[in-house]
Amino acid sequence: MIDFSSLTQGADFLLDGLRYTLELTVITAILGGIFGTLLALMRLSTKRWVRLPAELYINTMRSIPLVLVLFWFFLLMPEVLQVIFHLPHPVMIGADMTAIITFVLFEAAYFAEIMRAGIQSVKKGQVWAAYGLGLSYAQTMRYVVLPQAVRHMLPVLLTQTIILFQDTSLVYVISGNDFMGSITKIAQRDGQLVLMYGFAAVCYLSVSLSLSMLIRRLQFKMNPAH
Repeated sequence: MIDFSSLTQGADFLLDGLRYTLELTVITAILGGIFGTLLALMRLSTKRWVRLPAELYINTMRSIPLVLVLFWFFLLMPEVLQVIFHLPHPVMIGADMTAIITFVLFEAAYFAEIMRAGIQSVKKGQVWAAYGLGLSYAQTMRYVVLPQAVRHMLPVLLTQTIILFQDTSLVYVISGNDFMGSITKIAQRDGQLVLMYGFAAVCYLSVSLSLSMLIRRLQFKMNPAH
């Protein structure tokens, strides 16, 4: 028989996990978006020494599963830092900091490709017009290109944020205090696997569908035909 007391008694613990998941999603979306934009600008550069490292980084990150990157950073980075800085013991990074760093580095590669498409969607005539008005490359990107690129790619950026929200469930594999980790701990403690994992599915589905509806509404408002 399913005992719903596991949900009521663990409500505070679950809310803490949900709060951490949302914070991780927001932090990663902001920092990953900024880093991804820089990578996109580097990849569009005409200078090979600027473009090639960005291409290598983006292609590498997009070819490796996120859970593998999490394990690498969590297990190997302390040892690497110990060797680099000649320390007597490994550097303890912690699950929370590992999650933030890993997710930002990983998601930046996907945000970079989205922003690259957005930048390339801006008509070249506007860029040349900005140069004709005396704007520098940095000013052209800041005031002309990037605002339009973000507007063009906003639905796609939000869709990637939904995927990011779902991906945060992987943090539990390194014992992070996220929502999925809270679900797993309560499920194992009380033996209510069906209840807790079913509740987790409903929560993730509700948030994802709500955000998807918001994106569709945003796309409808941004459509010039309406």
